[in-house]
Amino acid sequence: MLARVILSNYSRLLAGASLAFLAVALAGCNDQVAKNPAPTRPVLVATTHYEAETPERSFVGTIRPRIEADMGFRVPGKVAKRLVEVGQTVEVGQPLATLDEVDLKLQAEQAVAELNAATGVVAQAVAAETRAKELKAKGWTTDAQLDSATAAADEARARLSRAERSVDLTKNSLSYATLAADARGVVTATLVEPGQVVAAGQTAIRVARFAEKEAVVAIPETLVQRAKTGSASVTLWSEPNKKYAAKLREISPSADPATRTYLAKFSLPGADDKVELGMTATLTLSDPNTARVARLPLSALYDAGDKPSFYVVDNAGDIALKPVTVKAYDSNDVVITGGVDEGAKVVALGVQKLDTSQKVRVVSSLSF
Repeated sequence: MLARVILSNYSRLLAGASLAFLAVALAGCNDQVAKNPAPTRPVLVATTHYEAETPERSFVGTIRPRIEADMGFRVPGKVAKRLVEVGQTVEVGQPLATLDEVDLKLQAEQAVAELNAATGVVAQAVAAETRAKELKAKGWTTDAQLDSATAAADEARARLSRAERSVDLTKNSLSYATLAADARGVVTATLVEPGQVVAAGQTAIRVARFAEKEAVVAIPETLVQRAKTGSASVTLWSEPNKKYAAKLREISPSADPATRTYLAKFSLPGADDKVELGMTATLTLSDPNTARVARLPLSALYDAGDKPSFYVVDNAGDIALKPVTVKAYDSNDVVITGGVDEGAKVVALGVQKLDTSQKVRVVSSLSF
Protein backbone atom coordinates (compact mmCIF):
# COMPACT_ATOMS: atom_id res chain seq x y z
CA MET A 1 0.00 0.00 0.00
CA LEU A 2 2.81 2.34 0.94
CA ALA A 3 4.54 1.53 -2.33
CA ARG A 4 1.48 2.51 -4.29
CA VAL A 5 1.25 5.85 -2.54
CA ILE A 6 4.89 6.56 -3.16
CA LEU A 7 4.53 5.57 -6.84
CA SER A 8 1.47 7.80 -7.27
CA ASN A 9 3.17 10.82 -5.78
CA TYR A 10 6.20 10.23 -7.92
CA SER A 11 4.03 10.16 -11.06
CA ARG A 12 2.39 13.42 -10.08
CA LEU A 13 5.78 15.06 -9.50
CA LEU A 14 7.04 13.78 -12.84
CA ALA A 15 3.98 15.11 -14.70
CA GLY A 16 4.29 18.51 -13.03
CA ALA A 17 7.95 18.69 -13.91
CA SER A 18 7.16 17.85 -17.52
CA LEU A 19 4.50 20.59 -17.73
CA ALA A 20 6.87 23.10 -16.20
CA PHE A 21 9.58 22.15 -18.66
CA LEU A 22 7.13 22.43 -21.57
CA ALA A 23 6.01 25.89 -20.41
CA VAL A 24 9.61 27.06 -20.15
CA ALA A 25 10.32 25.69 -23.64
CA LEU A 26 7.30 27.44 -25.15
CA ALA A 27 8.25 30.71 -23.49
CA GLY A 28 11.72 30.40 -24.95
CA CYS A 29 10.28 29.84 -28.44
CA ASN A 30 8.10 32.92 -28.11
CA ASP A 31 11.10 34.96 -27.06
CA GLN A 32 13.05 33.58 -30.00
CA VAL A 33 10.20 34.46 -32.41
CA ALA A 34 10.02 37.95 -30.95
CA LYS A 35 13.76 38.36 -31.34
CA ASN A 36 13.74 36.99 -34.93
CA PRO A 37 10.61 38.32 -36.77
CA ALA A 38 9.59 36.94 -40.14
CA PRO A 39 11.75 38.36 -42.99
CA THR A 40 10.24 41.10 -45.20
CA ARG A 41 9.21 40.09 -48.70
CA PRO A 42 11.17 41.71 -51.59
CA VAL A 43 8.96 43.21 -54.28
CA LEU A 44 9.37 45.00 -57.58
CA VAL A 45 7.37 48.19 -57.94
CA ALA A 46 6.21 50.50 -60.71
CA THR A 47 5.76 54.23 -60.15
CA THR A 48 2.39 55.73 -61.06
CA HIS A 49 2.54 58.63 -63.49
CA TYR A 50 -0.50 60.32 -65.03
CA GLU A 51 -0.24 61.93 -68.44
CA ALA A 52 -2.50 62.93 -71.29
CA GLU A 53 -4.18 59.98 -72.94
CA THR A 54 -3.38 61.49 -76.33
CA PRO A 55 0.39 62.06 -76.34
CA GLU A 56 1.92 65.34 -77.39
CA ARG A 57 3.36 65.61 -80.89
CA SER A 58 6.33 67.75 -81.84
CA PHE A 59 7.44 69.16 -85.20
CA VAL A 60 10.49 71.04 -86.36
CA GLY A 61 9.77 74.50 -87.75
CA THR A 62 11.39 77.79 -88.65
CA ILE A 63 10.88 81.26 -87.24
CA ARG A 64 9.63 83.55 -90.00
CA PRO A 65 8.19 87.07 -90.11
CA ARG A 66 4.46 87.32 -90.49
CA ILE A 67 4.91 90.01 -93.15
CA GLU A 68 7.84 89.94 -95.57
CA ALA A 69 7.34 92.58 -98.25
CA ASP A 70 8.93 92.67 -101.71
CA MET A 71 9.50 96.39 -102.16
CA GLY A 72 9.99 97.99 -105.56
CA PHE A 73 10.03 101.40 -107.26
CA ARG A 74 6.67 102.72 -108.43
CA VAL A 75 8.28 104.25 -111.51
CA PRO A 76 10.75 102.81 -114.03
CA GLY A 77 14.32 104.04 -114.19
CA LYS A 78 17.99 103.40 -113.66
CA VAL A 79 19.18 102.52 -110.14
CA ALA A 80 21.55 105.19 -108.87
CA LYS A 81 22.31 103.90 -105.37
CA ARG A 82 21.51 100.94 -103.14
CA LEU A 83 21.72 102.12 -99.54
CA VAL A 84 21.21 98.90 -97.51
CA GLU A 85 22.68 95.42 -97.20
CA VAL A 86 21.20 92.06 -96.25
CA GLY A 87 20.70 91.75 -92.49
CA GLN A 88 20.57 95.48 -91.90
CA THR A 89 17.82 96.83 -89.65
CA VAL A 90 15.79 99.64 -91.19
CA GLU A 91 13.41 102.14 -89.64
CA VAL A 92 10.22 103.69 -90.99
CA GLY A 93 10.98 106.13 -93.80
CA GLN A 94 14.63 105.11 -94.14
CA PRO A 95 15.83 105.25 -97.81
CA LEU A 96 16.68 101.86 -99.26
CA ALA A 97 17.64 102.74 -102.85
CA THR A 98 17.36 105.65 -105.32
CA LEU A 99 16.83 106.06 -109.07
CA ASP A 100 18.49 108.48 -111.46
CA GLU A 101 16.22 111.58 -111.27
CA VAL A 102 17.26 113.34 -114.53
CA ASP A 103 14.34 112.13 -116.64
CA LEU A 104 11.86 112.57 -113.81
CA LYS A 105 12.98 116.16 -113.24
CA LEU A 106 12.60 116.90 -116.95
CA GLN A 107 9.07 115.52 -116.87
CA ALA A 108 8.30 117.68 -113.84
CA GLU A 109 9.63 120.80 -115.61
CA GLN A 110 7.59 119.95 -118.70
CA ALA A 111 4.45 119.61 -116.58
CA VAL A 112 5.09 123.03 -114.97
CA ALA A 113 5.54 124.60 -118.41
CA GLU A 114 2.26 123.12 -119.60
CA LEU A 115 0.59 124.45 -116.48
CA ASN A 116 1.85 127.95 -117.18
CA ALA A 117 0.62 127.74 -120.77
CA ALA A 118 -2.76 126.46 -119.66
CA THR A 119 -3.01 129.29 -117.16
CA GLY A 120 -2.49 131.85 -119.94
CA VAL A 121 -5.04 130.19 -122.18
CA VAL A 122 -7.59 130.19 -119.36
CA ALA A 123 -7.05 133.88 -118.74
CA GLN A 124 -7.61 134.68 -122.42
CA ALA A 125 -10.67 132.41 -122.73
CA VAL A 126 -12.26 133.81 -119.58
CA ALA A 127 -11.74 137.37 -120.83
CA ALA A 128 -13.35 136.49 -124.18
CA GLU A 129 -16.28 134.90 -122.39
CA THR A 130 -16.77 137.97 -120.25
CA ARG A 131 -16.76 140.28 -123.27
CA ALA A 132 -19.23 138.03 -125.09
CA LYS A 133 -21.60 138.18 -122.14
CA GLU A 134 -21.37 142.00 -122.01
CA LEU A 135 -22.02 142.32 -125.75
CA LYS A 136 -24.94 139.90 -125.55
CA ALA A 137 -26.43 141.95 -122.75
CA LYS A 138 -26.30 145.02 -124.98
CA GLY A 139 -27.65 143.10 -127.98
CA TRP A 140 -24.50 143.53 -130.06
CA THR A 141 -23.70 139.82 -130.44
CA THR A 142 -25.51 136.58 -131.09
CA ASP A 143 -26.20 133.61 -128.86
CA ALA A 144 -23.95 131.46 -131.06
CA GLN A 145 -20.95 133.70 -130.41
CA LEU A 146 -21.66 133.66 -126.66
CA ASP A 147 -21.95 129.87 -126.65
CA SER A 148 -18.67 129.55 -128.55
CA ALA A 149 -16.88 131.81 -126.07
CA THR A 150 -18.32 129.90 -123.12
CA ALA A 151 -17.26 126.54 -124.59
CA ALA A 152 -13.76 127.82 -125.22
CA ALA A 153 -13.51 129.05 -121.61
CA ASP A 154 -14.72 125.71 -120.24
CA GLU A 155 -12.18 123.84 -122.37
CA ALA A 156 -9.41 126.12 -121.17
CA ARG A 157 -10.40 125.51 -117.54
CA ALA A 158 -10.38 121.73 -118.11
CA ARG A 159 -6.93 121.93 -119.70
CA LEU A 160 -5.72 123.94 -116.72
CA SER A 161 -7.07 121.32 -114.32
CA ARG A 162 -5.37 118.56 -116.31
CA ALA A 163 -2.08 120.49 -116.26
CA GLU A 164 -2.32 120.87 -112.47
CA ARG A 165 -2.88 117.13 -112.06
CA SER A 166 0.06 116.47 -114.34
CA VAL A 167 2.27 118.61 -112.12
CA ASP A 168 1.13 116.66 -109.06
CA LEU A 169 1.80 113.33 -110.77
CA THR A 170 5.30 114.35 -111.84
CA LYS A 171 6.03 115.52 -108.30
CA ASN A 172 4.90 112.16 -106.97
CA SER A 173 6.96 110.36 -109.60
CA LEU A 174 9.99 112.36 -108.55
CA SER A 175 9.40 111.35 -104.92
CA TYR A 176 9.04 107.71 -105.99
CA ALA A 177 12.65 107.82 -107.17
CA THR A 178 13.60 107.15 -103.54
CA LEU A 179 12.51 103.74 -102.23
CA ALA A 180 11.84 104.05 -98.48
CA ALA A 181 10.92 101.52 -95.80
CA ASP A 182 7.28 101.71 -94.71
CA ALA A 183 7.82 99.73 -91.47
CA ARG A 184 10.60 98.76 -89.08
CA GLY A 185 12.23 95.53 -90.16
CA VAL A 186 15.30 93.76 -91.42
CA VAL A 187 16.53 93.45 -95.00
CA THR A 188 16.40 89.82 -96.10
CA ALA A 189 17.29 90.23 -99.79
CA THR A 190 18.69 92.84 -102.18
CA LEU A 191 17.73 92.20 -105.80
CA VAL A 192 19.06 95.31 -107.57
CA GLU A 193 22.46 96.87 -108.07
CA PRO A 194 23.53 100.41 -109.09
CA GLY A 195 23.29 100.88 -112.84
CA GLN A 196 20.52 98.34 -113.28
CA VAL A 197 17.42 99.49 -115.16
CA VAL A 198 14.25 98.38 -113.41
CA ALA A 199 10.60 98.40 -114.36
CA ALA A 200 7.83 99.82 -112.22
CA GLY A 201 6.88 97.33 -109.51
CA GLN A 202 9.95 95.12 -109.98
CA THR A 203 11.19 93.72 -106.65
CA ALA A 204 14.24 95.63 -105.47
CA ILE A 205 14.54 95.09 -101.69
CA ARG A 206 12.88 92.46 -99.51
CA VAL A 207 12.15 93.57 -95.95
CA ALA A 208 10.84 91.38 -93.12
CA ARG A 209 8.85 93.34 -90.57
CA PHE A 210 9.54 93.10 -86.85
CA ALA A 211 5.87 93.63 -85.95
CA GLU A 212 5.09 89.92 -85.47
CA LYS A 213 6.96 86.65 -85.75
CA GLU A 214 5.60 83.19 -86.36
CA ALA A 215 6.66 79.55 -86.51
CA VAL A 216 6.16 77.79 -89.84
CA VAL A 217 5.82 73.98 -89.73
CA ALA A 218 4.56 71.13 -91.90
CA ILE A 219 1.64 69.25 -90.28
CA PRO A 220 0.66 65.70 -91.37
CA GLU A 221 -2.94 65.26 -92.42
CA THR A 222 -3.73 63.09 -89.38
CA LEU A 223 -3.05 66.01 -87.03
CA VAL A 224 -4.65 68.88 -88.95
CA GLN A 225 -7.71 68.86 -86.68
CA ARG A 226 -5.58 68.90 -83.52
CA ALA A 227 -3.63 71.83 -84.91
CA LYS A 228 -6.91 73.70 -85.31
CA THR A 229 -8.46 72.85 -81.93
CA GLY A 230 -5.56 71.96 -79.64
CA SER A 231 -3.02 74.10 -77.84
CA ALA A 232 0.49 74.74 -79.13
CA SER A 233 3.80 75.93 -77.73
CA VAL A 234 7.18 76.68 -79.28
CA THR A 235 10.70 76.21 -77.95
CA LEU A 236 13.84 77.40 -79.67
CA TRP A 237 16.76 75.08 -80.17
CA SER A 238 18.94 77.86 -78.79
CA GLU A 239 16.65 78.25 -75.72
CA PRO A 240 15.26 74.76 -75.02
CA ASN A 241 14.11 75.61 -71.47
CA LYS A 242 11.83 78.50 -72.46
CA LYS A 243 8.40 78.03 -73.98
CA TYR A 244 6.46 80.52 -76.07
CA ALA A 245 2.70 80.30 -76.46
CA ALA A 246 1.66 79.78 -80.08
CA LYS A 247 -1.65 80.26 -81.87
CA LEU A 248 -2.59 78.92 -85.27
CA ARG A 249 -2.95 81.83 -87.69
CA GLU A 250 -3.08 80.12 -91.06
CA ILE A 251 -3.05 76.61 -92.48
CA SER A 252 -2.77 75.65 -96.11
CA PRO A 253 -6.07 74.50 -97.66
CA SER A 254 -4.32 71.76 -99.66
CA ALA A 255 -1.50 69.33 -98.97
CA ASP A 256 1.92 69.56 -100.50
CA PRO A 257 1.96 67.12 -103.45
CA ALA A 258 5.40 65.76 -102.54
CA THR A 259 5.28 65.47 -98.72
CA ARG A 260 1.48 65.27 -98.25
CA THR A 261 1.73 67.73 -95.36
CA TYR A 262 -0.07 71.00 -94.70
CA LEU A 263 1.92 74.18 -94.20
CA ALA A 264 0.82 75.83 -90.94
CA LYS A 265 1.78 79.21 -89.52
CA PHE A 266 1.61 79.78 -85.76
CA SER A 267 1.85 83.34 -84.47
CA LEU A 268 4.04 84.06 -81.43
CA PRO A 269 2.51 87.04 -79.60
CA GLY A 270 4.97 86.75 -76.70
CA ALA A 271 8.14 86.53 -78.81
CA ASP A 272 11.02 88.63 -77.45
CA ASP A 273 14.35 89.73 -78.91
CA LYS A 274 15.78 86.22 -78.40
CA VAL A 275 13.47 84.93 -81.14
CA GLU A 276 15.47 85.72 -84.25
CA LEU A 277 14.28 85.23 -87.80
CA GLY A 278 15.45 81.99 -89.37
CA MET A 279 15.96 80.17 -86.05
CA THR A 280 15.02 76.51 -85.76
CA ALA A 281 12.18 75.80 -83.36
CA THR A 282 10.16 72.87 -82.04
CA LEU A 283 6.38 73.19 -82.12
CA THR A 284 4.49 70.97 -79.66
CA LEU A 285 0.80 70.17 -80.17
CA SER A 286 -1.33 68.91 -77.28
CA ASP A 287 -5.02 68.28 -76.70
CA PRO A 288 -6.16 70.06 -73.48
CA ASN A 289 -9.47 68.16 -73.41
CA THR A 290 -7.98 64.68 -73.31
CA ALA A 291 -8.23 62.61 -70.10
CA ARG A 292 -5.18 61.98 -67.92
CA VAL A 293 -4.35 58.31 -67.48
CA ALA A 294 -1.61 56.15 -66.01
CA ARG A 295 -0.15 53.05 -67.62
CA LEU A 296 0.98 50.26 -65.25
CA PRO A 297 2.03 46.64 -65.79
CA LEU A 298 -0.86 44.23 -66.25
CA SER A 299 0.82 41.90 -63.74
CA ALA A 300 0.29 44.53 -61.01
CA LEU A 301 -3.50 44.22 -61.22
CA TYR A 302 -5.17 42.24 -58.43
CA ASP A 303 -8.77 41.19 -58.93
CA ALA A 304 -10.47 38.97 -56.38
CA GLY A 305 -13.78 39.24 -58.17
CA ASP A 306 -15.10 42.43 -56.62
CA LYS A 307 -13.05 45.27 -58.14
CA PRO A 308 -9.62 45.64 -59.79
CA SER A 309 -7.04 46.85 -57.28
CA PHE A 310 -3.35 47.57 -56.80
CA TYR A 311 -1.07 46.91 -53.86
CA VAL A 312 0.50 50.26 -52.93
CA VAL A 313 3.72 50.32 -50.89
CA ASP A 314 4.52 53.16 -48.48
CA ASN A 315 7.92 54.26 -47.17
CA ALA A 316 7.63 52.03 -44.10
CA GLY A 317 7.16 48.87 -46.18
CA ASP A 318 3.47 48.51 -45.43
CA ILE A 319 1.13 47.64 -48.28
CA ALA A 320 -2.47 48.62 -48.86
CA LEU A 321 -4.96 47.39 -51.44
CA LYS A 322 -6.34 50.32 -53.47
CA PRO A 323 -9.30 49.90 -55.85
CA VAL A 324 -8.70 51.57 -59.24
CA THR A 325 -10.77 52.66 -62.22
CA VAL A 326 -9.65 50.79 -65.33
CA LYS A 327 -10.15 52.51 -68.67
CA ALA A 328 -8.56 49.99 -71.01
CA TYR A 329 -6.33 46.94 -71.24
CA ASP A 330 -3.33 46.70 -73.54
CA SER A 331 -1.24 43.66 -74.33
CA ASN A 332 1.15 44.30 -71.43
CA ASP A 333 -0.32 47.29 -69.61
CA VAL A 334 -3.48 48.36 -67.88
CA VAL A 335 -4.69 51.94 -68.34
CA ILE A 336 -6.31 53.54 -65.27
CA THR A 337 -7.94 56.92 -64.71
CA GLY A 338 -7.81 57.03 -60.90
CA GLY A 339 -7.59 55.16 -57.61
CA VAL A 340 -3.91 55.67 -56.82
CA ASP A 341 -2.05 58.94 -56.40
CA GLU A 342 0.60 60.42 -58.65
CA GLY A 343 4.00 58.95 -57.77
CA ALA A 344 2.58 56.02 -55.78
CA LYS A 345 4.65 52.80 -55.80
CA VAL A 346 2.61 49.83 -57.00
CA VAL A 347 3.71 46.21 -56.58
CA ALA A 348 4.37 44.92 -60.09
CA LEU A 349 4.80 41.13 -59.61
CA GLY A 350 3.41 38.39 -57.38
CA VAL A 351 0.38 40.29 -56.14
CA GLN A 352 -1.62 37.03 -55.65
CA LYS A 353 0.81 35.98 -52.89
CA LEU A 354 0.62 39.20 -50.90
CA ASP A 355 -1.38 40.08 -47.83
CA THR A 356 -1.94 43.48 -46.30
CA SER A 357 -0.49 42.25 -43.00
CA GLN A 358 2.87 41.58 -44.63
CA LYS A 359 5.91 43.82 -44.67
CA VAL A 360 7.64 44.27 -48.00
CA ARG A 361 10.97 45.63 -49.17
CA VAL A 362 11.32 47.44 -52.48
CA VAL A 363 14.14 46.06 -54.65
CA SER A 364 15.36 46.88 -58.11
CA SER A 365 15.53 43.25 -59.24
CA LEU A 366 14.61 39.81 -57.97
CA SER A 367 17.42 37.24 -57.63
CA PHE A 368 16.64 33.55 -57.40
